[in-house]
Amino acid sequence: MDKIQATDAPRRRGRPPKDQSRVAEARARLIRVGVATLTEKGFSAVGIDEILKSVGVPKGSFYHYFGSKADFGLALIDAYAEYFAGKLDRWFLDESCPPLQRLQNFVADARDGMARYDFKRGCLVGNLGQEMGTLPEAFRERLADTFKDWEERTAGCLKAAQAAGELSQDADCDHLANFFWIGWEGAVLRSKLERSATPLDQFADGFFKLLQQYGETTP
Repeated sequence: MDKIQATDAPRRRGRPPKDQSRVAEARARLIRVGVATLTEKGFSAVGIDEILKSVGVPKGSFYHYFGSKADFGLALIDAYAEYFAGKLDRWFLDESCPPLQRLQNFVADARDGMARYDFKRGCLVGNLGQEMGTLPEAFRERLADTFKDWEERTAGCLKAAQAAGELSQDADCDHLANFFWIGWEGAVLRSKLERSATPLDQFADGFFKLLQQYGETTP
């Protein structure tokens, strides 16, 4: 993507669309395509022209939808964070199965999702975290907050497992959730590198074996 600076000043170029509903629709398309693109290629590797062209938005109109390039990046983080939080809730709050099975179901779904795209797509937040040295400093807090939110949702699922008697009260659910996301993000990166589910499977197997130390589980 064109080099993004935190000091990008808001600009207005081109002819702004008159219909505000069309403005909102075009902005949503830019975010949707931007998220899909950045899960695969990363922020630094993608030119903004590529995203604009795929959506059919003239380059000169970009600043009618976003105040700056940095604002666009932050909007992508927020959109992905909201989407993924919903995904986690869908699995972790599913009362039709035991709490630890919910976590296993999430892992299986994420694995299938990566396989569906031949392991070319990963985690937008993880990708941006690795690029942080070249991104606006404002991204750092937003990315860290997103990981924290995911960890809290995961800890909630593990605490539900404690309440259900699947994990002992000795288990530090917050620590285990933190450990899960540090390891899972590394496994996602390795799976993209190797174009294989093996790293995901290896990490999941190790994590659920770790949980066995705190109670009976069925990996």
